[in-house]
This record gives sequence, C-alpha cells and structure tokens, in this order.
Amino acid sequence: MSVQLPFYLDYAATTPCDPRVVEAMTPYFTDMFGNPGSRNHSFGWDAEHAVDKAREQVASLIGADAKEVIFTSGSTESNNIAIKGAANMYAKKPAGEKNRGHIITAIHEHKAVLDPCKRLEKEGFDVTWLTPGEDGIITRKMIEDAMRDDTILVTIMWANNEIGTINEIPQIGDLCHDRGVIFHTDATQWVGKMPTNVTKDNVDLLSFSGHKIYGPKGVGALYVRRRRPRVRLVPLQEGGGQERGFRSGTLNVTGIVGLGKACELCAQEMDADRERLLGFRNHLEQKLQSALDVVQINGHQDKRLANITNISFGFVEGESMMMALKEIAMSSGSACTSASLEPSYVLKALGVGDDLAHSSLRISMGRWTTQEQIDYAADKIIEAVTKLRELSPLFDMHNEGIDITKIEWAHH
Repeated sequence: MSVQLPFYLDYAATTPCDPRVVEAMTPYFTDMFGNPGSRNHSFGWDAEHAVDKAREQVASLIGADAKEVIFTSGSTESNNIAIKGAANMYAKKPAGEKNRGHIITAIHEHKAVLDPCKRLEKEGFDVTWLTPGEDGIITRKMIEDAMRDDTILVTIMWANNEIGTINEIPQIGDLCHDRGVIFHTDATQWVGKMPTNVTKDNVDLLSFSGHKIYGPKGVGALYVRRRRPRVRLVPLQEGGGQERGFRSGTLNVTGIVGLGKACELCAQEMDADRERLLGFRNHLEQKLQSALDVVQINGHQDKRLANITNISFGFVEGESMMMALKEIAMSSGSACTSASLEPSYVLKALGVGDDLAHSSLRISMGRWTTQEQIDYAADKIIEAVTKLRELSPLFDMHNEGIDITKIEWAHH
C-alpha cells in the first residue's frame, strides 16, 4: 500500500483551501482590488458586486436571506458579536449592576463560547453551565429545566468539535421561540457538512468559519435573524457602519469571495462527501475495535458527524502514542487547546477519567481523505497501541483477568 507521508486527518482543526476556491479569490488580490465602500468608480462597484454574490452563496447554504448574513473574521468573532451583543441588548438591567439577565450554555462548548460567557458573568449576568450526559448531547429537556423567567439567551453548539456529537438544535430553538428567548448556535463544525435551514431549525444567531469548509482562514459569517423575531445586537466595534452596523471595518473582499465559493461547493458536494466519509469512519472504527480491546468511542454512537471520531485507548500514555503516530496529523483534542497538557475538558465533561482522556485521539476526515490513508492510519494505531501496552503493568493485570476497571483503566 503506497501512501504519501505525512498525511492529514485533522480536518476538524482546519481544512486545506480547495483549488477552486483559490481560483475564485485570485483576481481580487490583484486586478479587482477595490474597496466595496468606494461608490464612485468601477473598482468599488466590482468589489461590492463580488461581496453581494458571496452573501447570496452563504445565505443559500444555510437557508437564510442574504441581508441576514454578516461577514466577520471567523467563528470566534461571530460568537463574540452574537453572545455579547445579544446579552447587552436584551439585558434586564444596565451595565454595572448585578442580575442583568440569565444565559444558558454548556460546559463542553468551544472556548470561543465559554470565554465570552465567563466575561458576561463578571459583568453581572447569571450563567447556567449545563453538563451533558455520557453521550455528550444537550437536549431540549435540559434547556427547559434550566430556563427561568429572566432567561435572555441560550447558546449551544450544533455539533461538538472534539467528539462530533449533534445537539438537539431545532428542538432547543423551538423552545426558545416559545419562551421569547434569543437562541445562538456555534455551527462551525456543522455548516457545510449537514443540511441547514436557519428558519426551519429555529435559529436566531449562527456562527461559522471559512477555513472549516475548504475556504480561507480569517473569514467567517454570522447569521442574524431579521424577522419573527428581529434580532438586535449591541456592536463590539464601531466605525464605518459596515455590515448593518454590527461589524464595522473595511470588508475582506478576497476572503469573502473565497468563503462564498466554498459555501457553493459544499452545497453541491455535501451529500456525497458525507456518505463517503461515513464509510471511512465506520471502517476505521470497526478495524480498531476488532484488533484491540479496551477501546472506547466517545460521545453518542449514532448522533454525530460522519467525519469525526474520538477514540480512547486504555493502558496507553497519550503523548507517547502521539509521538509514535507523528507521520499522521491527528489531534488529542481541540486545535485551540492542544498546547495544553491538561486532558480534554470536553471528554472530562462526559465523565471520562483523566488518564483515559489523555489517551484519546480525535481523527477527522475530509474532502481529500482516501481509503488508503484510513487503512494505513488504522494499522499504525494498532501497532503503536500494541507496543505501548507491552510496557504497561496494568495491561498485564487486565490480561490476567484481574478486575481493574475501577482504577479508570490507566490511573494508579
């Protein structure tokens, strides 16, 4: 089996830019370099036309009206604008006072949601931090049980970036609309991989990034509902009043064109990509589970994205496993937190023990993943885990039939 090394299985962290996206962007670096805010000449008109086309492409992918799409630098900025902007707009009391309003989120959200909520907590808002079940899913019932008369905002991601589990977003959105509560979802891992219709799915605010869907880095979008209800936000920055005043600043035309083209391609290829990647994921998991024991797939077995699997291997030291697999780009957690030696807070939220969380791999596949790469990765993981377990006295005890399950597999 011939596989070019190294190769990439970390598509949940970022994706390579599709050559068709690069082709669409290229003229806007050089010949068509105008500012869309320049209304007095053809250079500005051409740039404005390109932005309008991209806005339509983005809106079409998520089932929105083009006027509801705000361009940003990516999901982190979109999340901050949505969460802080909505909280301050719908606050029950002015800034500087306590008990300004109630917000609901979950402890295994991305840091780009957790940290804005922590900031708002310091600024007088009351935040409820929901803990998921072992399957990693946040349900409508959990939100309903946490709601109060002063709840103003719910922010729950559509699909988790580490384990791929899918939350009950349409049902949560329906509940929020019944209660008159603004609902935001971080859809960074969802958009472009699964069908999305913000109207039917009852979403008021939605964030996503270009670089997760084969577009460029440094550009993303925020959907802001215009009717039933019309959502208002306090802007984080002020200036020229671009993007309906929600996000002032000269537009990144080149990046926006790339984002639009990436959305167009995802709309065309999403179903075929998902079916192919689901086959790869199932094949990989079955191969690992048939060759190794004490292997745990984290999160719900069915309600998860096709392209992500998060697997823990008992009796293995995580850093040693990553070193043994360095020719394959995979992750031991979120790309935004992988520099930390702490075990994944997402897995800990599911009740996974520290040592088992340390021995987990997130393998995420994408548009250019091949069957040969999946087979090679499976063989190398099996080889690495087998060799490392030979060094584990606890694994010897396990093989001898000693019940050590209450030692959290590798904890001693």
